[in-house]
Amino acid sequence: MSISYGAIAGLVAAGAFLLLVLFAIPVLVRLSKSLKAVQATTDKANKTLDDLTAGMNEIVKNSNDLLSKTNDLLADVNHKSQTLDPVVRTAAELSETVSDLNTSSRKLVKRVSDFSWTPKTGLLSTLVLSAFSRRLRKKGKE
Repeated sequence: MSISYGAIAGLVAAGAFLLLVLFAIPVLVRLSKSLKAVQATTDKANKTLDDLTAGMNEIVKNSNDLLSKTNDLLADVNHKSQTLDPVVRTAAELSETVSDLNTSSRKLVKRVSDFSWTPKTGLLSTLVLSAFSRRLRKKGKE
C-alpha cells in the first residue's frame, strides 16, 4: 500500500484542522460564557434603566405639579400685593403726616414754653391788654 504525497498532505491538513478544532473548542466555550455574562449584564442594565426612567417620570410629574401650584401661589401673592400696595402707600403717607404733626407740635410747645408774659409799656401792648381785658369781662357777664 503506497500513500501518495497528496494523501499525506491531506492527512497533515486533516490533523492540523483537528488540532485547530481541539484548541478552538475551549476558546469558543469561554467566548460563549462571556457572551452570556454580557447578555445578563445588558438585561440587568435595561431593567435598571427602565426603573430609573419610571422614577424620573414620576419626579418630572411631581415637579410639574409643584411648579403649577407655585405659579398659582405666585399669581395670588402678586394680586394681593397689588391690592395691599395702596394701603401700604397710605400708611407711609400717614406716618409722614404724623411725623410732621409731631414736629409742629414740638415747635408749638417750645414757642409756648418760651413765651413769657410780661406787661410792656408800649402802645401795642396796651391795646392788646385792654382788648384781652374786655373780652374777659364779656365772658364773665355771660
